[in-house]
Amino acid sequence: MWSRFSIRFSASSASVNERRTGVARLSGQTGILSVYKGGGPDMLESMSAMTAEEGRLPKNGYERFVRPLLFSMDAETAHHLTIRLLCGASHFNVALRALKSFQPPSKPRTVFGLNFPNPIGLAAGLDKNGVALPAWAALGFGFIEIGTVTAKAQPGNPKPRIFRLPEQQALINRLGFNNDGADAIADRLRRLRNSERWPVVPVGINIGKSRATPLEQATDDYLYSFRLLRDLADYITLNISSPNTPGLRELQEPQKLSDLLRAMGKEAGATPKPVVVKISPDISATELKAILAVCEEHQVAGIIATNTTLDHSSIPSQLDQEGGLSGAALREKSTAFVREIAARSTMPVIASGGISDVASAREKFQAGAQLIQLYTGFVYRGPGLLREIMDKL
Repeated sequence: MWSRFSIRFSASSASVNERRTGVARLSGQTGILSVYKGGGPDMLESMSAMTAEEGRLPKNGYERFVRPLLFSMDAETAHHLTIRLLCGASHFNVALRALKSFQPPSKPRTVFGLNFPNPIGLAAGLDKNGVALPAWAALGFGFIEIGTVTAKAQPGNPKPRIFRLPEQQALINRLGFNNDGADAIADRLRRLRNSERWPVVPVGINIGKSRATPLEQATDDYLYSFRLLRDLADYITLNISSPNTPGLRELQEPQKLSDLLRAMGKEAGATPKPVVVKISPDISATELKAILAVCEEHQVAGIIATNTTLDHSSIPSQLDQEGGLSGAALREKSTAFVREIAARSTMPVIASGGISDVASAREKFQAGAQLIQLYTGFVYRGPGLLREIMDKL
């Protein structure tokens, strides 16, 4: 079954395609895996020969066949392999047609002036460098958020830095904004934008502070990325809440956040783009109230609730690791934040945290979310999760 989703591509062809379409050949920073061979054709060839009707895995097929293969690898190795395959698939129309077999029904909605074909988005972190946008759109995501992108290219924190907790349906990561940097990513996206493969769904770009930049220079750091990327994005997310960059969460303090948003407002450009703020689930009710007041004052377009948590109380001590916790363990806390924001503010809420099935998705919408994003749930459940949710909503 896995070999049916194989795709052939070489380093030379990826390099040529990056120049032509803007889809990246993976570097040592984003992954240097050779293509996995599973006793059959290489991984993009079989996909190229497959029709969309043949492409649909049986119910729970990802969990039965694909996930065991990926989970037999180190978590970051599996991540790089997945991104590499989707990057390769983004070059071939027949491969994209096969991926479209997973697409959920269209249920469009308009949020902060943008039209979304469905309310399920890809959360930032899965495609940090924006190398597989056509493939994510083909899979049926209603919007795609890439990043986090920083002004300076950086390798992130030492490995290992991603840890699976299958019993808890959770992940812990301490990646630390590993990415190719704003200049390289802007160049890549610009080339893709000029090709025929730019996705028709909204694309958000999540930006954060470079680790080497002192906190007092954070505004200039964000502005550097914003200036390069704003014209390539449908919306911009300010990540001020990752727990894996020292001092970053201090930017949630009202004065620091106000200074950042004021500077962003002055840089809006000829065509202002919606600016969204991603918040931590570890702030108090008082801190949340202050953040919302600042965001409303500066006409922020929306709030993403939430980032990963440092509250690991639900994780057995023998399994615990340093870093941000995501997945089922975050579900209840994330939903509480969505509900509180919706009660206190008219700003649209994008819910992220613990969405892994119809019940958890419905819970977020009932709490007041207009859109939702998948990350850990997608890792555990696969692309069929989108249709599962949309068919029942």
